[in-house]
Amino acid sequence: MIGSKLGGLIAMTAAAALFPASHAAAESPTTAGPGFRQAEFLDRGVLAVKSADGVLVSWRLLGYEPYGLSFNVYRDGRRLNGRPLSGATNYLDPAGTETSVYKVRAVLAGFELPSLGRDSARVWNGYHPVPLQRPAGGVTPAGEEYVYHANDASVGDLNGDGDYEIVLKWDPSNAKDNSQSGYTGNVFIDAYELDGTLLWRIDLGRNIRAGAHYTQFMVYDFDGDGRAEVAMKTADGTTDAKGRVIGDAAADYRNSAGYVLDGPEFLTMFDGATGKALATIPYVPPRGSVPAWGDGYGNRVDRFLGGVAYLDGRRPSLIMSRGYYTRTVIGAWDWRNGRFTQRWVFDSDIAGSQYMGQGNHQLSVADVDGDGKDEIIFGAMTIDDDGTVLYATNLGHGDALHVGDLDPDHPGLEVFKVMENRASPYGLALWDAATGQILWGRSTGIDTGRGLSADLDPRYAGEEMWSSGSGGLSSATGQLITTAVPNSINYAIWWDGDLSRELLDHNFDAGVGAGVGRIDKWDYENGVAVPILQAEGTYSNNYTKGTPALQADLLGDWREEVIWRSQDSSELRIYATSDPTQHKLRTLMHDPVYRLAIAWQNVAYNQPPHPSFFLGTGMGLPRAPKLYYPISRR
Repeated sequence: MIGSKLGGLIAMTAAAALFPASHAAAESPTTAGPGFRQAEFLDRGVLAVKSADGVLVSWRLLGYEPYGLSFNVYRDGRRLNGRPLSGATNYLDPAGTETSVYKVRAVLAGFELPSLGRDSARVWNGYHPVPLQRPAGGVTPAGEEYVYHANDASVGDLNGDGDYEIVLKWDPSNAKDNSQSGYTGNVFIDAYELDGTLLWRIDLGRNIRAGAHYTQFMVYDFDGDGRAEVAMKTADGTTDAKGRVIGDAAADYRNSAGYVLDGPEFLTMFDGATGKALATIPYVPPRGSVPAWGDGYGNRVDRFLGGVAYLDGRRPSLIMSRGYYTRTVIGAWDWRNGRFTQRWVFDSDIAGSQYMGQGNHQLSVADVDGDGKDEIIFGAMTIDDDGTVLYATNLGHGDALHVGDLDPDHPGLEVFKVMENRASPYGLALWDAATGQILWGRSTGIDTGRGLSADLDPRYAGEEMWSSGSGGLSSATGQLITTAVPNSINYAIWWDGDLSRELLDHNFDAGVGAGVGRIDKWDYENGVAVPILQAEGTYSNNYTKGTPALQADLLGDWREEVIWRSQDSSELRIYATSDPTQHKLRTLMHDPVYRLAIAWQNVAYNQPPHPSFFLGTGMGLPRAPKLYYPISRR
């Protein structure tokens, strides 16, 4: 008995020493040390996946935990390892079956640490289904019928239990690009537990048009109470999950072409646990004169983007914008004590005409200048944490953007971007993220629609880069490696056991406007893509973009999971690798740049996430991020 009590005391003392004192900083983040950022307090994220060789069990190494931390793995209550496992956070159990239940516990100073919450898992066979409640279809004022498809998703800990919940956008089958006229059905936003429990549904109403550029929903713990909120643009007729209508429920501002170019516009913060509208303010910037944004029919005026940024280096702020072809306006808000407070507004009409038309169909967020505060990489220009222009490359608008440590031999972070302007000196270019200095570029002479950066070839340092019309695959320094370009230029994912990245895409079918999801391995010696996974019965999103509902390090070790919708949208399917790895890394969701990338991934033309450090062949172990972890007050 005495030995047991002593062991428990030692374990609790070791746990206290391991966990940062700033964990209790939910009420007063200033108690955290200098340079510490608010982060999610996650559980162990145990994942068990059936494979041909048994069951692969994997789990999270958290942001505050040392690489030397060890673990015990249990199957059905029986410990499987002799000595605690100090290597990579995965374990292949040859005797595991589909009915096995696994538990993982951390070990420090020879004693098991207390559970962080959910530390056990049942076995996935192929994928994990998340049942959905598909909204009923409808008929437009023009008499056109429509149905609903599951579209983009995001994640956040909505109830403070250390697990992620899924926030999902439902798009009608008549969703439109801004350049297309026509009525659309309403947009719905749902929240689901991973077992398919529907937590809530928000109806954005008839005055929010459906399409990739209209609704950017940000899921994040904005106020630091340990639970995520959900922010998005709303309008008259939006109904929260409690049935409360925002504005005038009877208002209908749709014109005969199906556009919404009149009426008030709002920004609303919703409670992540209940879907209740917490506060609503006017959306900034207002549309004002429609032609002032570049055309008179409603294309450029309603180009919206969204993101999350740590503008003070400690706590998250909400970023929302309007316009990027011509005028650009970006606003930053804090959400504290149940209220919005505006930090700043950037307006190219005020800052200068040289900053017009520099935005992409997406954005990225990172501390590019090393001052501990985030910048907004808006495309060809970067906005500093105070809302002023850090720099502009003047390369103009584009459709794809990547930000990270893409070239580990170059100091700091880099930006890889493609350009739409045929007359631009570069169709694709890499530049220093802190200064905008072009490191290398290549002319394509076309509207370069897609571009991707990923470490595919271990013979070259850093990530490889390619685009439509680029003429080949280039190294991080711009060296042309081969003219055999991968047939995928959409997404990339860390999936198998090595440190290189795999290709994530779809088999596009123009007849259905989607494709079956797939993952390929680039055979760099023969210049061909080799299939790894064909996710039969799934569909991609967003037409030729081939995007999944979400890609992120949701569970298990540092490698990523991918979520596709089933072809009938009756469920989401979460796929996870069954390949062991020898590499031990902390969860990517505790890397500041990667976590913010998951928040903005659903924005307009979705892009794959990158961390703040180089993750690829030849990498060094990244340092632990400086984070503090609020405790939920649920």
